[in-house]
Amino acid sequence: MKLSPDQKLAGILCPVFSIRTENDLGIGDTDGVRQMIDWCHKHGISMLQVLPINETSDDNSPYNAISSLALDPTTIAITTEHLPELTETDFKKIAPETILNDLRSGAVKYTKVKDLKRKLLRAAFDSFLTKHWNKKSERGDAFRQFLDENGDWISDYALFRVLMEDYNNWPTWDEWPLDRQNPKKAWTWILSLPAKQREEYADRILFNAYIQWVAFDQWMKVKAHATRKKVYLMGDIPFGVNRYSSDVWGNRPIFDLDWSGGCPPEKVFKVDPFTEKWGQNWGIPLYNWVVSRQRNHDWWRIRCGNIHKVFHFFRIDHVLGFYRIYSFPWQPKHNAKFLPMTEAEAAQHTGGRLPHFQPYADDTKEGAAFNQKQGEELLAMVVEAAGDTAVVAEDLGVVPAYVPESLERLKIPGYKIPHFLREKDHSFVDGKTYPRLSLATPATHDHDPIAKMWRELCERAARGDDAARYDLKCWMKYCGHAQAEPPREFNDHAHELILRGVLHSNSWLAVLMITDVFGTEDRFNVPGAVSEGNWSYRLGKTVAELDREAHLLHKTQMFSRLIKEAHRLP
Repeated sequence: MKLSPDQKLAGILCPVFSIRTENDLGIGDTDGVRQMIDWCHKHGISMLQVLPINETSDDNSPYNAISSLALDPTTIAITTEHLPELTETDFKKIAPETILNDLRSGAVKYTKVKDLKRKLLRAAFDSFLTKHWNKKSERGDAFRQFLDENGDWISDYALFRVLMEDYNNWPTWDEWPLDRQNPKKAWTWILSLPAKQREEYADRILFNAYIQWVAFDQWMKVKAHATRKKVYLMGDIPFGVNRYSSDVWGNRPIFDLDWSGGCPPEKVFKVDPFTEKWGQNWGIPLYNWVVSRQRNHDWWRIRCGNIHKVFHFFRIDHVLGFYRIYSFPWQPKHNAKFLPMTEAEAAQHTGGRLPHFQPYADDTKEGAAFNQKQGEELLAMVVEAAGDTAVVAEDLGVVPAYVPESLERLKIPGYKIPHFLREKDHSFVDGKTYPRLSLATPATHDHDPIAKMWRELCERAARGDDAARYDLKCWMKYCGHAQAEPPREFNDHAHELILRGVLHSNSWLAVLMITDVFGTEDRFNVPGAVSEGNWSYRLGKTVAELDREAHLLHKTQMFSRLIKEAHRLP
């Protein structure tokens, strides 16, 4: 499918884990994505955006994966139909109805889901070894071809995954024995083991590679299905990676582990005392761009190549990091110690180092010019490595003046969120003036849904809050009804106004969370919160049931009608 800003598109954002189907195992999977593609096609929705689908760590955050190259096994559709090696007998034995009923109710139960899927995949793998591994067969040949084509990353990842299992599934590689703290040492250690142990490790390593083969095979077929249905799939690449990931373990020279990436202090939104005083400390290592450049950015090229295989678009989360990134000389686990300190006291504990932008702040002409040049060089590499997969930049936060111009030169759309873009009188920038090369949305997965936003503005306005009353009027003006009185509740009228306002913007892409299409207050994520409730929300209905629920069908049909009115049908 040819991608061109000349043809406006409309889409929805729905994380894979949130999709519900009749046969899922307590979490969304590739079969659910396939069904959601069909649902989008039916209603004239031409984009389906998901959050990162890389293998998550213990906090289940898709932005804190243990690998930015491997796909999450939880996304694999596991039925005898989707996994030929799995027998019906093994499936029923490992996943009886009592377990399935528990997992399918409520939010995602990650620990149980991951354990069950791994057991089922192991049963399938054991059957695969018997039927295909040392024999001439189509399945065996396909797996061997996958290993050959992905040899530059798959073996180190699979070994890392096995070593994690040896240490209670914790990816904290710097706490492992010294002879396992990087791939070269770990492979040497394995070769030194007695034959029986080597064989056991070889089996476990091959099993983890098998899981990735199954995952990539299913996702590539999903992309092909989306192409046939003329629905564009949009993935997500976080700028940073988990310090405790196979990426850092296997590619230490391209990372700077002395610093921790984040963002500067937040004085407007009162999030928490540390963020207000010091900023957000994400714990991600910085990149050693000098070494990466010497290696022709090989790891980044593999990363972009992997996402190209399964998506038509991908979003770069925190694209500003390519230009410059706010950096802390301590890890997040030490935040509490530094919270009460003055800058002078903090400097005493860090050898004179304080949080600051790297490579340079943008407060000098020379620093801004260097940052801009670096960002453009790196993003040009990403675009090249992505091939015909289109790149979108999440450029929210404190955005240097040169970034929008830079992205335009690179032909990369940036984000436009109405209430974040203000004129001098604090009214919203007119959506019809947005650059065509942009993505308009009223909220991302990190923000309040529009139903909650409107409700809270109305409640504050009713208590006499002039700022809330003004924002309601700004929304009315943005949506083309400047003289009308704002609805005092989030009803169908308010809902349609916001959807129409975003869809009628000049942006090439207009994407809304599926919860915003349905007008609910459900959240996928609350930034900064680490709890079982985060990244675990599931739609209340299966995909097949969405059009059977009168209220949901009414909302969907309204969205579909507005897409057509805004000429966003491909």
